[in-house]
Amino acid sequence: MHSAKRNKRVTSWHVIGAQLATFRKAARLTQASLADRFCVGEDTIASIEQGRRPLQADFATQLDELLDTKGVLRVAVAKVPQRERFPAFAQDFVEYEQEAVTLLSYENQVVPGQLQTEEYARFVFSCLYPPLEEEQREEWVSARLDRQKLLERKPRPMLHFVLEESILRSEIGGLAMRREQIQHLRRCMELPFLGLQIMPMKLSRHAGLAGPMVLLETPDHDHLAYVEAQLASVLHDDPADVSVLQQKYGMLRSQALSVENSARLLDDLLGES
Repeated sequence: MHSAKRNKRVTSWHVIGAQLATFRKAARLTQASLADRFCVGEDTIASIEQGRRPLQADFATQLDELLDTKGVLRVAVAKVPQRERFPAFAQDFVEYEQEAVTLLSYENQVVPGQLQTEEYARFVFSCLYPPLEEEQREEWVSARLDRQKLLERKPRPMLHFVLEESILRSEIGGLAMRREQIQHLRRCMELPFLGLQIMPMKLSRHAGLAGPMVLLETPDHDHLAYVEAQLASVLHDDPADVSVLQQKYGMLRSQALSVENSARLLDDLLGES
């Protein structure tokens, strides 16, 4: 596994962005003038042309009309593979995730995407700011649910999750949504290849204060670590960096409730709701 290999990877959004730039220049428009036509920021056009921001279907249609490109952009967007319908910064991780032999995940704000119900995922995306357009939100929900095919894949991956108790006790969303999500987690715990531990709120020391992370092992037995924050994400493949995060995760597992006590906590929460 080498970083250089990932850096050369070209996605459909890079190709579409290059097409848009070519059509724009042929129409003798600058990025700024094109942005003004649609009342968007110049940085929005730049990001699309550089492949860093997906081009939405409705915007593609409007651009086709203005640039007289005979529906080329709209068709290109419609043909983007499902696995690329993610923010550009996360695409590499998603690709490795689907092939992972082992995946370990610590989350402190929301239920991990692989374990979210459809309603919970839609609610999470509805909380994003700036708000997503409905079409884009539904695309992201569909893509997130598609990622959950990892749980059905054969050969089975070995999965382990550590979740903060505060996620389960949060009152965001509706009561019915929260109950359905907890029930889903409880069912997931019955899968023989999946482990789930809850990090109790009453804890004197905590190894994960720096935030969430995902560790995975590829079929070639390379070890990667993915860390995501506001407007930033890093996919680590340096053995020294990955080792540090593996040590953190090991400590988190030792500090969390056992699998049996975690299941008991989920049952208690279902009894309270």
